[in-house]
Amino acid sequence: MFGIGGGELIFIMFIVLMLFGSDKIPEIARTMGKAMAQLKNATNDIKSEIQKGAEANGLDTKSLTDYTGDITSEINKAKDNLLGDATTQIEKTKEEIGDITGPIKRQM
Repeated sequence: MFGIGGGELIFIMFIVLMLFGSDKIPEIARTMGKAMAQLKNATNDIKSEIQKGAEANGLDTKSLTDYTGDITSEINKAKDNLLGDATTQIEKTKEEIGDITGPIKRQM
């Protein structure tokens, strides 16, 4: 959950309890819950408006989603290939440096 562990969550809850007191915490939790629900509803409304607009203009959102998924997978493949090539080159360079400096280190 957002990179927060159990101990950290308990510590945060303890600090909140110390700052606001036990009387205010249920009110704060209710307010935060309502805010999260409003945010979720607003996000869903925006998504539905975008889909309605796309359908009105003749765009198929399902095919667009599939297309963006294909693009994302191709980008990830290219990234993996580049990282693999870079790692190979780095290892080769390390070996070459090791071969060059090997006799020098032994002489000292």
